[in-house]
Amino acid sequence: MKIDRIHFYVEDAKAWRDWFVSKLGFQTVANYSSDRNTDTEVVKSGFVCVALSSPRSPFSPVWQFLRHHPPGVADVAFVVEDLETAIQKAIAHGAKVLQPLQLQQDCKWGKISAWGSLAHTLIERRQETGDRRQKKNDKGEVKSQKSKVKFSHSPLPITGIDHIVLNVAAGDLEPAVEWYEKILGLRSQQAFTIETDRSALHSQVMVSSNSCVQFPINQPASPNSQIQEFLDCNRGAGIQHIALKTSNIIQAIAQFRHNGVSFLPVPPTYYSQLQERLRIPISADELAAIAGQQILVDWQNPHPDALLLQTFTQPIFNQPTFFFEIIERRSQAMGFGEGNFRALFEAIEREQIKRGSLEHGGVESRE
Repeated sequence: MKIDRIHFYVEDAKAWRDWFVSKLGFQTVANYSSDRNTDTEVVKSGFVCVALSSPRSPFSPVWQFLRHHPPGVADVAFVVEDLETAIQKAIAHGAKVLQPLQLQQDCKWGKISAWGSLAHTLIERRQETGDRRQKKNDKGEVKSQKSKVKFSHSPLPITGIDHIVLNVAAGDLEPAVEWYEKILGLRSQQAFTIETDRSALHSQVMVSSNSCVQFPINQPASPNSQIQEFLDCNRGAGIQHIALKTSNIIQAIAQFRHNGVSFLPVPPTYYSQLQERLRIPISADELAAIAGQQILVDWQNPHPDALLLQTFTQPIFNQPTFFFEIIERRSQAMGFGEGNFRALFEAIEREQIKRGSLEHGGVESRE
């Protein structure tokens, strides 16, 4: 099992195509109209494929989605080994089939309803090589084009998707975990609680059997949690962020900032405290570069060379909902770095305070 693509529903697909190209260095690979009511643009960077759809009319499923939610991720598509078995398993456990099995020249696919308004397209691909592996739309048609937005530097090293995070309502964490276990065969790998003096969340990390899919699920543990703010603004459960892998995070973040991408600020005290930790496996020069780009750092004893480097964009849409994470794992670093997770949590809290959606004070637990 692996991630095939991420499908965003937005108000203007071409404008967001240009954003991905000019800000993150993606390349435009295709555009098409799946029907008379919807336009779709497709961009890629490394193994990351993103589809962006916008409505032409009120009859578009995108228009229906945007009536109930702000722009965001509507579908996470997975490649599976046996589509028929996967669909039958989903039906047996009560999942709703949104689109029955479809056949194309190089693949077959179907779509099921997931948590909230999220859907999962399940795809079984035939092994093909060369130009025959070109993607097609729902009608088997494809239109390729070169990017109209020129990227001023060499392509950035976004190589894949590290993980995708789903936020669910309080009390829905266990049912959501059970849903993904039964229907998609994910298993629970890590569970933790992040709590400050202002708010809290619970998180459980789900992974596929081949470890190619990492899918953390969060629920709020306090009424003023950032997870609850997401749920309120998104008007329900949804994908909170996607972590994009890179092999050189310092270079990537410097270029993203140059391109106008905004990131969550990290206070200088974070780096002074970082220097006080024992056996920090980073040179003074590299630590200065990391601090200059406001990147979070975590490492895992007894393997101190296994570094986890992460940073997070501001929400990319008007509402404080979806954002990107940029991540570099060194020496096969595993997990998600609870120290980094807490730093992220506190950084988002500071943004909540600026928005007036979080007041100073203690945690009022939901549980």
